[in-house]
Amino acid sequence: MDNASPVPGLPPLFDRWFASRGWQPRAHQLAMLEAAKAGEDVLLTAPTGGGKTLGGFLPSLIELAGMVEGAGKDRPHALHTLYISPLKALSQDVARNLMVPVDEMGLKLRIETRTGDTPQSKRARQRAAPPDILLTTPEQLALFVAQENGAAFFADLKAVIVDEVHALAPQKRGDLLALGLAAISHYAPTARRIGLSATVKDVEGHARWLSRDPQSLKLATRIVRGAAGAEPEVSILTPDARIPWAGHMGQHAMEGVYELLKTARTALVFVNTRSQAEFAFQQLWRINEDNLAIALHHGSLSVEQRRKVEGAMAAGKLRAVVCTSTLDLGIDWGDVDLVVQLGAPKGTSRLIQRLGRANHRLDEVSRAVLVPTNRFEHLECLSARDAVAEHALDGEPLKSGALDVLAQHVMGRACGDPFEADALYAEICRAAPYTGLPRETFDRVLEFVATGGYALGSYDRFCRIVKGRDGLWRARDRNAAQRHRLNIGTIVESPMLDVRVVSARSGAKSLRAAGPRLGQLEEWFADQLSPGDTFLFAGQVLRFEGTSQTDLFVSRASGEDPKVPSWQGGKFPLSTYLAARVRKLVSEPEQWPKLPDQVREWLEMQQLRSRLPQADRLLVETFPRAGKHYLVCYPFEGRLAHATLGVLLTRRLERLGLKPLGYVANEYALSVWALEDMAGVDFAALFSPDLMGDDLDAWLNESVLMQRTFRHCALISGLIERRHPGLEKTGRQVNFSSDLIYNVLREHEPDHILLQAAWADAATGLLDIRRLSDRLAAIEGRIDAISLERISPLAVPVMLEIGREPVYGEAHEAILEAASEDLIEEAARP
Repeated sequence: MDNASPVPGLPPLFDRWFASRGWQPRAHQLAMLEAAKAGEDVLLTAPTGGGKTLGGFLPSLIELAGMVEGAGKDRPHALHTLYISPLKALSQDVARNLMVPVDEMGLKLRIETRTGDTPQSKRARQRAAPPDILLTTPEQLALFVAQENGAAFFADLKAVIVDEVHALAPQKRGDLLALGLAAISHYAPTARRIGLSATVKDVEGHARWLSRDPQSLKLATRIVRGAAGAEPEVSILTPDARIPWAGHMGQHAMEGVYELLKTARTALVFVNTRSQAEFAFQQLWRINEDNLAIALHHGSLSVEQRRKVEGAMAAGKLRAVVCTSTLDLGIDWGDVDLVVQLGAPKGTSRLIQRLGRANHRLDEVSRAVLVPTNRFEHLECLSARDAVAEHALDGEPLKSGALDVLAQHVMGRACGDPFEADALYAEICRAAPYTGLPRETFDRVLEFVATGGYALGSYDRFCRIVKGRDGLWRARDRNAAQRHRLNIGTIVESPMLDVRVVSARSGAKSLRAAGPRLGQLEEWFADQLSPGDTFLFAGQVLRFEGTSQTDLFVSRASGEDPKVPSWQGGKFPLSTYLAARVRKLVSEPEQWPKLPDQVREWLEMQQLRSRLPQADRLLVETFPRAGKHYLVCYPFEGRLAHATLGVLLTRRLERLGLKPLGYVANEYALSVWALEDMAGVDFAALFSPDLMGDDLDAWLNESVLMQRTFRHCALISGLIERRHPGLEKTGRQVNFSSDLIYNVLREHEPDHILLQAAWADAATGLLDIRRLSDRLAAIEGRIDAISLERISPLAVPVMLEIGREPVYGEAHEAILEAASEDLIEEAARP
């Protein structure tokens, strides 16, 4: 190759390619070349559309171009660059976009993807003959680590690119990935690491997470920041129809959303749950008089259907896609000129990420419309829009690595190349989440993987790894290794059934001859169905015909008011940062003119009938209704924290003899009801921070929720296996095994490593204990208690949650509307 180039560091071939596109390399792309030349780890943060992905790959492409020049077809196979992303669709999309410069420059490179959807034959070939660049997911990296000859496979690796670092690092998937990266560094110590993200709040923390030397006092990762792009244009849809006081489906706004789609070249309609995706898609099709090409995309649909939608989108054949988080990271579809967020975004970083899907070009304005589904969501959307204008980011804090993930990794390393305990401990401590791991804790995890622990050690099936005479640990046998590989990963979904189509004529009689697989639904939803029931799935109305052990059989149908499945996973929590902004907005009437008249009048009515929640205080209202007594408070800390608070409050109210009957929570408020009047309670004592002490411990010890948390940890650690060769356990079988072990450990080994892991999860995940604890401490001695004669306007939305069923549809929205009429009339009465 000719060494002369107008751009320093950029070979002429690449310089000509940039020029042919009418581009100049951006400063951050050239900085990536400098970091690669120095062999440094680097974190690149740049706005969407700024050439971030190309910047990450550019050093690898230049190195590979020099290696393949003059080489024939028989050049050796060696993996040069490993790209890891959190989404299968993102790996596919990046691979497709990466081929553009590769083909246009005539580079004879081997670029392939590997995800859970990749056929086994292709995976085997990739191990035997690696491509130059492999695009994959954290779970597939864990599989590589858990297979033999890892040293040979990774020996030639020069670079690892981790895309959307912010989406991985705070999660258990990030813990697994960090451990996998530490293993790679054992095999290829000089392989540099590149992190990419558009929305990192804690830049230095993520840079340390990425580093090959996170224990160093001096940050070893270079941080490269891209220039800011054009300001996004964000508006909020205010429909002419009445804005609901509660509900999350947005039916009242669908006509407005449809009108927006008609103005766009291509639109992405983001929703927050798969249930909402199914409902919104069906509603848009119902009013699709112009026959717009609208598609549906979410994680429970079959691989074939998702790939079909992605292909049609890339080809510019679709007008709109209704989608969940499966498409909110990094997908580059240049024809998208509008993003619609149906429902409040729950976090500013997530909203900014989704805004970037419109235009996907740094210098062009991204157009987005937020569509609140109820009155509280109008407050949240306005707070989020203002935060975006201020370039304010939020995000989960980085934390210590989970012990159940560590156990899975230890088992995986034993399934690959055998290890010596001291060496593995040193390697694990070079993974950022585990830098402070005590040796004693590591030894306990190792003992757990080897025997199950003291209480389970006498059961042969919990012996999974053994120490040989050579002092090395390895999988007990090939069967144990195979079972582990089938169960790798940290995403624990509710037990699922495959949805398969049968002939409508033969119905249940032809279950054995079932046709195509449409996707998956949760077992618990199937338990609510009777033969003949209709429901929405994959954008179709389906009739339930029956089930087998792992399949749910349906026929295509038409029906009035079909049910909408509800998935227990995939709901985003309201971020702490956004919650604080909503609290502030509610407490400052001078900001209310920015709100729709209906929402502003609702808050004014609250101010008149009761009082407003203050940002640094807690408002507690009590009132009688229908023979019961209610307490409603407004922490604005998200549904998980509120549900935990509801449990703890009812325990205390029970001890006070007030006979609590139940509680219900939404993202903004909590309602507790009882047989006795709660107006005279000492609320400072009721909400004191010591709630998080003995009351919490006592409840968790008897809580079903704690059993569910333990079940997740048991599955991730490999103590319980969902999948066996040729067999998959049903959810009931998994639950039975998990609950049995949980009770044994609580009685005989209460300090077991998995119980410790479950407690840590409960504190940060399912119960949001840390967030609740922080809020209780902040409002200690700052409680505004007010006794009302009847319900307040602000209490109406959470009261409408009472008795709510987990299956939603038009009928549910109508029931909500009817129920709200009585409550609203009562709240508004002078």
